[in-house]
Amino acid sequence: MSNSNTEALIVDSRLTRRFAALRVENRAALVTYVMAGDPDPETSRELLERLPAAGADIIELGMPFSDPMADGVAIQRAGQRALANGQSLARTLEMARDFRKRDDETPIVLMGYLNPIQRFGEDRFLQAAADAGVDGLILVDLPPEHGASLTAKARDLGLARIPLVAPTTPPERLSALLAQGDGFVYRIAFNGVTGSRRPDIADSLGESLIELKRRSPLPVAVGFGVRDGETAAAVARIADAVVVGSALVERLAESGLEGALGLTRELAESIDGARRGES
Repeated sequence: MSNSNTEALIVDSRLTRRFAALRVENRAALVTYVMAGDPDPETSRELLERLPAAGADIIELGMPFSDPMADGVAIQRAGQRALANGQSLARTLEMARDFRKRDDETPIVLMGYLNPIQRFGEDRFLQAAADAGVDGLILVDLPPEHGASLTAKARDLGLARIPLVAPTTPPERLSALLAQGDGFVYRIAFNGVTGSRRPDIADSLGESLIELKRRSPLPVAVGFGVRDGETAAAVARIADAVVVGSALVERLAESGLEGALGLTRELAESIDGARRGES
């Protein structure tokens, strides 16, 4: 990685401060994904507000979209429920803004697709996200070949562009992704959609995470396939963060708010004990 890119990184933000604190504690971050507006606006807002106390270190807030190409059934259905309930990008930004009034420390990352942002207006969206206290963006369908302009605008506003890296990402493309990256690198555990089941995902990650850390100063988060405390702990021993999405969305649909918060606490406890040899 070039020095010029390192100098371009956002060096002081809620994300960088959170990861710095976790390094001192020798603990991986728990990154929880929730779909804005699912299963209804009121429950979604309450879940968002209560996740930090349940153990979430970073929150990914999904922006519902009608054609989520990288998502499995659970998150597709969550997006459909949210859209049916009238959730819009403007309302999602409002949720983030309301959360930030109560919590000025927990990082929020918006995750989704480019189409709603283009309809909203790219510049308008970036400014609104920054004003709402959003800390970063994960845009699934914005390739690095077309992302330089948005990345520069986002950096100017303090918004991290978090790159998604797949197991099959070739070296030259990886360089382009990392050059536009801030906050952390989202390493997809295996090829597939969200919600796929792979209980052994940590076994094949070691060398690739070492390579990512060699090429980028950013923390590495691993997601896709983490569904329980045992898997979360295994990933937490080798990664800087563990991302859990579909399992949490499913638990919310099946068991309601308290069920989702209970799973969050279970995951947080497993991650907290992972590097102390606890199960």
